[in-house]
Amino acid sequence: MKDKSAVRQQLYTDDYFEKGHWGLKIWQTVVGLFGWICVAVPITLTVLSFWASYDPRVIHMWSYNEGIFEIKFIGILLLFAFVTVSLFAVGMTIIQNRKRDRVVEQWPTFNPIDQRKREDTLGDFMTQRFGDQEFRENVRDYQVKPEQNLDTDQIHQLYQQRDLNDLDK
Repeated sequence: MKDKSAVRQQLYTDDYFEKGHWGLKIWQTVVGLFGWICVAVPITLTVLSFWASYDPRVIHMWSYNEGIFEIKFIGILLLFAFVTVSLFAVGMTIIQNRKRDRVVEQWPTFNPIDQRKREDTLGDFMTQRFGDQEFRENVRDYQVKPEQNLDTDQIHQLYQQRDLNDLDK
């Protein structure tokens, strides 16, 4: 049996975070910083220009009335969107909390003792039919013999034989 750490598979790789690859690290860092500059500079210029419409002492790049009007209009739209989304989120939270109190946190709709007995019964049945649990979980390839195939309602019948079928109660 292989050690679990040796079996673990790496799902992705990223050369940026591995040792070496200095050219890649420098290039991706420069591109990332340039991208953030391209985001921060227009926002800063717009905020300073809008602020300057109220306080002329503030340094600004432009002072067009149309630009100030558009910023105010977009601000109103964003405020409306924020209020709408907030009301929706609060409303859905209240609905979900009420639903959880009514449905989820009730006593289980199944008998937990019978559920444990069903799990044990099914485990014993599968061990008899296909081998012990450790073998079943660790085998790579397994050929099922025709006599090992399950009938459509075989597990249901097994539960009925042991009087563990909740559907009949």
